[in-house]
Amino acid sequence: MFIQTEPTPNPLTLKFIPGVTVMAEGVADFRTAADAEASPLAERLFEVEGVVGIYLGLDFVSVTKHENFEWHHIKPAILGVIMEHFTAGLPVMKEGAEAPAGGGHAEASEADKEVVSQIVELLDTRVRQAVAQDGGDIVFHGFDNGIVYLAMQGACSGCPSSTMTLKHGIENLLRHYVPEVEEVRAVGM
Repeated sequence: MFIQTEPTPNPLTLKFIPGVTVMAEGVADFRTAADAEASPLAERLFEVEGVVGIYLGLDFVSVTKHENFEWHHIKPAILGVIMEHFTAGLPVMKEGAEAPAGGGHAEASEADKEVVSQIVELLDTRVRQAVAQDGGDIVFHGFDNGIVYLAMQGACSGCPSSTMTLKHGIENLLRHYVPEVEEVRAVGM
């Protein structure tokens, strides 16, 4: 098995592409080792010293490291875990386990349903695929008085360029297509 790696805009996160489907449905974002109990793969990756976050997408695994560790020290161990996991045919998620915080959308008030529907459609059709290419995801959290609340996940969470992406990319896109949108703000997960 050959696993490709790609840098992401976040220098603390690398995208690992094993060449097989990782998550057939949805995504999973693990911020701590305790969160990872739903995924045997994420549990094993958190055992690698320096790993502080795991994001599982359709065909990739984004791994975030602590700033005090260097990629050349921990990357071989991460590659080994991913290779062993998929070569052994182990499940990515435990049977019946729920994937945490992956790409869902918040409920909208009756008055804002049409606007929220437009926002969610734009995020799903024009934004999420581009963000996934960088090893992350974006989740709609709400719309209130012209303000759209979004959360960044995976490589995009904590990325130095995520503020630029939100303010200059996504905010401009949403304001262009949905006149009711005045601003986009990031929220934590």
